[in-house]
Amino acid sequence: MTTARPQLPPPRPRAPGAPSPLQGLRVIDFSHFIAGPMCTLFLADMGAEVIKIENAANGDDFRRFQPHLGGEGVPFLWVNRNKKGIALDLTNEAAQKIAVELVASADILVENFSRGVMERFGLGYDAMHERNPRLIYCSVSAYGRDGAMADRLGFDPVIQAETGFMSMNGFPDQEGVRTGPAVMDISTGMTAAIAVLGALAARQSTGRGQRVETALFDTAALMLGFHAMNYLATGRNPTRAGNRSADSTPTGTFQTADGPLYITCANDRTYRRLVTNALQRPGLAEDPRFLSNRDRMAHREELTAIIEGILASDSSERWAAKMKAAGVPSGVVRTVEGAFSSFEMAERALASSIAHPTAGEIPNISSPLRFSETPILDPVAAPTLGQHTAEVLERVLGYGPERVAELTAAGAFGTAS
Repeated sequence: MTTARPQLPPPRPRAPGAPSPLQGLRVIDFSHFIAGPMCTLFLADMGAEVIKIENAANGDDFRRFQPHLGGEGVPFLWVNRNKKGIALDLTNEAAQKIAVELVASADILVENFSRGVMERFGLGYDAMHERNPRLIYCSVSAYGRDGAMADRLGFDPVIQAETGFMSMNGFPDQEGVRTGPAVMDISTGMTAAIAVLGALAARQSTGRGQRVETALFDTAALMLGFHAMNYLATGRNPTRAGNRSADSTPTGTFQTADGPLYITCANDRTYRRLVTNALQRPGLAEDPRFLSNRDRMAHREELTAIIEGILASDSSERWAAKMKAAGVPSGVVRTVEGAFSSFEMAERALASSIAHPTAGEIPNISSPLRFSETPILDPVAAPTLGQHTAEVLERVLGYGPERVAELTAAGAFGTAS
């Protein structure tokens, strides 16, 4: 079976001449894979100049993840929009000096190396803070930068397993499952961006930068949601509920004539709207088996059978329209293809096509951030390896062609240069 890439429109442009939220700030980005780059993606979208420093030999390992467009890993393209890219061999003394000079010119540094790597490169927090006291130094790690676990390696699915997150996902009669998307990496990148913004606000009053830190394990404890608080308050371990809710019903997937529909009734008012207005069965609102959520939970299987018997008379899309009209939260259960073909996705302008130097055109997923007065930047594709090295060295550090040639000869940009 052959598949075709979706045809995407150009992105909606920002207002000409409008300022951006982080305009004038510079970020030196030593991060790789997902969590660190997700942090700098948010900063870049908000207008900070993000200079991504990569290993000159082969760059961020994420570049090699499949599939590829124009020789670049699509996962890399996803998380590195709106950044400048330079390539340095940080094992080389000349390259380390370049990196130090760039950090000295910056407002923010983001890194997610293993503990001690930045220090070996002469780029540790103490040295950089002394050189640039206004610098905000953001470290992203698996288990934190201090303590007994600081040297442990960790990736998103490992963290999902260790924190109990996996144990809550899936169906009761099966083992717990990890999520497909890297939710711990993504959420940790978001918390890192929040920490950076907090440090920027603090710098306005103190005049000084500081070190900020986020860890996948810590973020995962937050991502357990109120289920973690429920356990700490009662001692009862959360259990898997599949696509149902452990707390309310009718909530979950319900079969219609052509496929599943997800319905959420978190309170009695919504339940009454469901049965009276959407399903046109007002008697169910007065049925003693279903009067309260406690009653409905006790008779969940009976209620599910009744609802699915009614839903079998029409399609999921038509039932979704009826639910919307009745004020009942619901949505058609879609594939990713179905979601990106939907009215909702187009209405929110969440997918577009942007230019890329080697692929021609690549897809782009829009930032979820919206600002009325300081819109985010128009999307620019992730850089190719070392794409902006010469431009950044000239514009930021004032290096001319002769100086760049000297550094090239000294191996600052790797032997391939």
